[in-house]
Amino acid sequence: MRRLALVMVAAATAVTLASCSTPAADTGTKPGKTSDAAETVEVTDLQIIVPADPGGGWDQTGRAMSETLTSEGIVDSAPVQNIGGAGGTVGLASLANEQNPYTLMVTGLVMVGAVETNAAENRMEDTTPIARLTEEALVVVVPADSKYDTLKDLVEDIAENGQDVTVTGGSAGGADHILAGLMLEEAGLSGSEIAENLNYIPNSGGGEAVSLILGNNASAGISGIGEFAEHIEAGTMKALAVSSAEPAENLPDVPTISEEGYDVVLTNWRGVLAPSDISDADREALIGVVTELHDGEAWTEQLETRGWADAFLTGDEFASYLDDNIAEVTTTLKNIGLVS
Repeated sequence: MRRLALVMVAAATAVTLASCSTPAADTGTKPGKTSDAAETVEVTDLQIIVPADPGGGWDQTGRAMSETLTSEGIVDSAPVQNIGGAGGTVGLASLANEQNPYTLMVTGLVMVGAVETNAAENRMEDTTPIARLTEEALVVVVPADSKYDTLKDLVEDIAENGQDVTVTGGSAGGADHILAGLMLEEAGLSGSEIAENLNYIPNSGGGEAVSLILGNNASAGISGIGEFAEHIEAGTMKALAVSSAEPAENLPDVPTISEEGYDVVLTNWRGVLAPSDISDADREALIGVVTELHDGEAWTEQLETRGWADAFLTGDEFASYLDDNIAEVTTTLKNIGLVS
């Protein structure tokens, strides 16, 4: 079975926090930083970068984090800044130049693929991995009045009529694009045939994909369940299949892609990265903040409300996972003809 599945590893880091808010004179340290990695710091004000336009899964994640961190008193403020474009690589470039060590950028599987397909100068390996937070199955949808009643109807039409069938989703090379390619590969198309037949319309935010589908300007759409759920429930979109190994709890009547005859399982993870040059003390403080977020009931409620699965992993374990995921996604992109 072709899988980009996530191993869920629970990790908790206890961090004792103390405060420092202004630059120390002639020490070469940044605000809140210390020269002694054993010393602890307190994060009172956090900046969250969402490397996408409003409306998508990254935006939902960043705003859920901001809301929970501030309402629970974990930090005093956590403003969200949207920096969309090129599958998150514009935001990644911004993070590379960020001078505030107390900055978290939302990231995930989409960015892993986008770095490769855009040949981005700035790479995720050059950041400081803080935590993986969630995973979510994807769902393949069509407009409510679509001629497609099953996933097989859609995939066979793409295989036969190629560019006449449009599929919209997140950025080029991201999870949605990868899923479309994997389904066509399972249908028997080669990498070059996938590249020739798949008319994929990328978007930098979930709102754009929704507009295309609801306006019948796309034959089908792929995204995280949370981004399309309300439209499926309202009957304005028809769900054909989900990408998880088992039916999704919030879409129990929708078959899996495997059940529809295509041996593909793909889950989309999301997490947070920090700038590359922060101190060990700042890294541990940020891990502590995210761990406190994760361990609270308010965050658990956010997961349940949005249909996100808990996939918490921090620090070195997350960094190791990220390295493996980058290698795996790069291989997959080459196999399905999305990168050379």
